Amino acid sequence: MSDNQHTLKQETVVKGVGLHTGETVTITLCPAPEGHGLKFQRTDLEGQPVIDADADLVVSTARGTTLGKGDVKVNTTEHVLAALYALGVDNCLIKLDGAEVPIMDGSASPFVEAIEKAGFKEQDAVRNWWVLKEPIWFETEERGTEMLGVPAPGGEFRLTVMVDYNSPVLGTQHASMYNIGEFQTEIAPCRTFVFLREVEQLAKAGLIKGGDLDNAIVLEDREDITKDDLKALAKTIGRAYQDVEVRRNGVLNTTDLKFLNEPARHKLLDIIGDLALVGRPIKGHILAARPGHFGNTTFAKRIKDRIREEEKDQRVFFDLTKEPLYDINAITKMLPHRYPFLLVDKVLSMDKTSIVGVKNVTMNEPQFTGHFPDNPVMPGVLQVEAMAQVGGIFALSQVPDPENYTTYFLKTDGVRYRRKVIPGDTLVFRLELITPIRRGIVHMKGVGYVNGQPAVEAEMMAQIARDKAPADGKKPETPKAATHA
Repeated sequence: MSDNQHTLKQETVVKGVGLHTGETVTITLCPAPEGHGLKFQRTDLEGQPVIDADADLVVSTARGTTLGKGDVKVNTTEHVLAALYALGVDNCLIKLDGAEVPIMDGSASPFVEAIEKAGFKEQDAVRNWWVLKEPIWFETEERGTEMLGVPAPGGEFRLTVMVDYNSPVLGTQHASMYNIGEFQTEIAPCRTFVFLREVEQLAKAGLIKGGDLDNAIVLEDREDITKDDLKALAKTIGRAYQDVEVRRNGVLNTTDLKFLNEPARHKLLDIIGDLALVGRPIKGHILAARPGHFGNTTFAKRIKDRIREEEKDQRVFFDLTKEPLYDINAITKMLPHRYPFLLVDKVLSMDKTSIVGVKNVTMNEPQFTGHFPDNPVMPGVLQVEAMAQVGGIFALSQVPDPENYTTYFLKTDGVRYRRKVIPGDTLVFRLELITPIRRGIVHMKGVGYVNGQPAVEAEMMAQIARDKAPADGKKPETPKAATHA
């Protein structure tokens, strides 16, 4: 899929039984407009109220994730959200005529199949990625859950899970997903799992009315379990007794494992569904030990808090360690400026409409002798000049023989100084074309940043002028719109 937002081409319907209520529920996945996000709608209630798929609306994580707003609730949201998130559906209205998303076979595959049947529609709006730049973590000693998010080398969404329940049957299992494309075949088919003793407790508590030995992996690690116990279990959950027995690996013989580590893979599935409650697709690597819905949704809230902090912080960050597009030697072949007036040290990047250049400010520069003694400050006019030189590099990159051209100021507008610039600072300039280059006229807006914070900004207009005739005697070319990528 492209980096644009996506919705469904058409509505698609899934029908099944709620795990805890035992009631038949019809769920309809509907196309939604750009920026809508994922939302649930209870069509069985008066006014058909809508609940956002939002971590801040989580009201319970007991045996599943429940969202609530006032008296309206939607239970067991994680599997359908995992399918939508993993398949890249940004905008969808999820209508259901009951309180609980149906459990189906205990996996996300039925929802994946329904989504694929509906098809995907690309939208005009760009997908609003959240990129994890610095580590973020959460842990709880009581539950033993540890979750850590770190930047992903390739900018993918990655997951690594460790499950350890101190059980001789389950033991310690690991599962990983290195890119979201693995979800459909490697993660989505993995079903929820439960220990037999938990089934007995939940059934006696009036829950899992829609539970069946066919929609979950049932594990048993007690050595003294008997067939009478299994008969009692069948009676407790209201199912006819069959020849049910516990296999050597602790799995009831009502089902076969799809993967040796299917329980760990299902935990990974749950994490995806719960992290969909962040409301934005994530680029980062999430590592989780002994995860559960409480830890997953709390971690999602931590991410939302980080996003809110970043939105308040208007800093713009640049990777100053990357290999420059133009180093100082390449720059001197383009610009006629020399000491002490060459004010660009390197160019980090450039595309068809913008450029990013760097000026390292040092105490060795002559202006600091008198501006000012014992309080060195880079003059504002030199900051604008440095910005203009970055723009000059952009303009001159559009002609085949830049050494034969010079750029001249025509005007500057909207110059503002946001903070002082002193020796030791690194000024990073980002300039963008306001209008396409016409007849050698270059009109750009630029901002200079120090430590990610704006220090200077200005609009500048300049003209590219030829100083020398081409060596081959050909007629000079008029610079056209930017073509350098």
